[in-house]
Amino acid sequence: MRAAVAVAVLATVGWRVGTDAFLAGLSRVDARSLAVGCGVALVTTVCCAWRWTLVARSLGVPVPLTAAVAAYYRSQFLNVATPGGVVGDVDRALRRGSAVGDTGRVVRSVVWDRVAGQVVLVAVAIAGLTVLPSPVRDQVRLAAIAVLATGFVVTLVTLAARRGGSSRPTGDRSRRWSAIPGSGDLRAVLLTRHTSSRVLLASVVALAGHVLTFLVAARTAGASAATAAVLPLALVVLLAMGLPNVAGWGPREGVAAWSFGAAGMGAQQGVTTAVVYGVIVFVGALPGAVVLLVSAAGRVRGGRRG
Repeated sequence: MRAAVAVAVLATVGWRVGTDAFLAGLSRVDARSLAVGCGVALVTTVCCAWRWTLVARSLGVPVPLTAAVAAYYRSQFLNVATPGGVVGDVDRALRRGSAVGDTGRVVRSVVWDRVAGQVVLVAVAIAGLTVLPSPVRDQVRLAAIAVLATGFVVTLVTLAARRGGSSRPTGDRSRRWSAIPGSGDLRAVLLTRHTSSRVLLASVVALAGHVLTFLVAARTAGASAATAAVLPLALVVLLAMGLPNVAGWGPREGVAAWSFGAAGMGAQQGVTTAVVYGVIVFVGALPGAVVLLVSAAGRVRGGRRG
């Protein structure tokens, strides 16, 4: 069903804007944009892998950085080459879990790694879209007010609960905190200053790489608007990429068509930019295919020796 929805979105976009926008995206990709995209992909992959090592170490299942980079490249390639967009993360979790003999904690480390990246993306997007002019600025401002109000209420309730429970023994309070699902992981990963600051840094740099790749794609696709006008559209499209998709395709093209059209740049320009971005991301993830082939060859050799 998730794949069907993504395909339906892609088909609708093709029906509304025509196939020329897709073909233009494929034809405009050049060696320069691919080289820049691969360089940026290397930086973002290393940052994401570093973030995973930080999270995994906090949960007691350390991952060497070199192994994390190789696993992340393999994960990204599978995500952009298979439907769903999460096959690579599942593969990363199961492979590492099998290697260390603790699949449960490794799976949790992968989940928290992805959550950290998404939380930073949403926070930066809300902050950027409330300031920069975009088709959704008014709606985002209302959403930001709602989020801040909710956070304020939650803070007040938490403080009141702490004061009310101050007379309880420390052990009782610790048991109540531990009874909350995921509280131990949250405390280890996000509430430790040494880890949380580095996770934040890695996530911000990785997000900056994704935004830069989109800006390169927009320029390659022929967009002549100022960077300040394209930047908020990049944030909107990056948010849409978290929706169900087929190897990255579907919501990305649909939201790009709508946002570029609403911003006065033309829906065709948005689709062409999204296609260029998809091609650049796919080429940037190709080292993951090499990692897959090397690991497959290693298993074959090991099987023959056995």
